[in-house]
Amino acid sequence: MSTTACALSCRDLALLRAVAAGRAELVCSRLPDLLIDGRWCCDQSAAHQLAASGLLAPAVPAPTGARVPAVLTDTGKAVLLAA
Repeated sequence: MSTTACALSCRDLALLRAVAAGRAELVCSRLPDLLIDGRWCCDQSAAHQLAASGLLAPAVPAPTGARVPAVLTDTGKAVLLAA
């Protein structure tokens, strides 16, 4: 997936907005799982792609399996602003 705003779906952008609003958590792993408002995201493949593209990340370093706040990376912030 490209990190340009035009390559992101409406769902991708909604996930990024939820992360930006402080409503998201990640369960750390190679492909982290995403929770929004304490509930599992319905599109984990999109969450995996956003993390793999470097748009979102754990707020703090954590071991595999830890549940931590999710944050936008600088790239993620730029993409969201451009959308």
